[in-house]
Amino acid sequence: MTNLLEVKNLCVNFPTRNGVVEAVRNISFSLGKERLGIVGESGSGKSMTGRAILRLIKKPGILTADYIKLEGQDLLKLSEREMRGVRGHKISMVMQDPKFSLNPVMRIGDQICEAYQLHSKVSRKEAVKKTIEMLEAVLIRDPERVFKSYPHEMSGGMGQRIMIAMMLIPDPQILIADEPTSALDVTVQKEVLEIMDRLVRERGMGLIFISHDLNVVSAFCDRVLIMYAGRIVETCRADELSNAKHPYTQGLLKSLPQLERRVDRLAVLQRDEAWRTAPSVSGIVEPERA
Repeated sequence: MTNLLEVKNLCVNFPTRNGVVEAVRNISFSLGKERLGIVGESGSGKSMTGRAILRLIKKPGILTADYIKLEGQDLLKLSEREMRGVRGHKISMVMQDPKFSLNPVMRIGDQICEAYQLHSKVSRKEAVKKTIEMLEAVLIRDPERVFKSYPHEMSGGMGQRIMIAMMLIPDPQILIADEPTSALDVTVQKEVLEIMDRLVRERGMGLIFISHDLNVVSAFCDRVLIMYAGRIVETCRADELSNAKHPYTQGLLKSLPQLERRVDRLAVLQRDEAWRTAPSVSGIVEPERA
């Protein structure tokens, strides 16, 4: 199985009055037709990595990399007009909060149709039909009603399903999901994950799943990248996350509450300045080969 995406020495910097803030620092990874998790605390560079892949870093931010290759094509060498053909069509991104991603004054169906017609030269009638089918695919019970509704009329879980439908309707090769379940209750979270898993498997896509929830990532993904202070400090198989070797990953795991073991106080992560510069720990480097 060939890699869909290859990233080499990706950096994102923000100049400030107090110096340069290094949001992402020389990270490299590849993605095949798999579910790749990126985990870490807030500010570790997870979301910035997803945005950088789509070249959504705006000034004064500075994006640099040796390359960001999508099936061999370096996205850094494309013009902004050419990148608009990549965003949504080849790589889609589900943002964290659907209420800020959906246009509040446009009907939901019109927004999804617009996303589909932008990349597919089809009639309005065909776009409406495809939109209804996509809403059904994400298990929305009354797609005709939702089609005519506005975003504020939807719950958080419904909003996430709508965003997944909108991002997948152009049939992209890669889906980047940025904290898609963070604001949802456990039941709805499970439903959204099952929808994403089924659609990704059926379409043979690559998925980058950005999250701070180690339990969800270990159960849902195939591989995991653990980020700290803009760097990848460890790479491992998701089902072996509990055996992580890096002290930062171990500290995150120990700080999680466990139902089967009662403790008086959760462990506090003790940070080491060396984590910012020490070589990363790698349990598996490349995606599994089919």
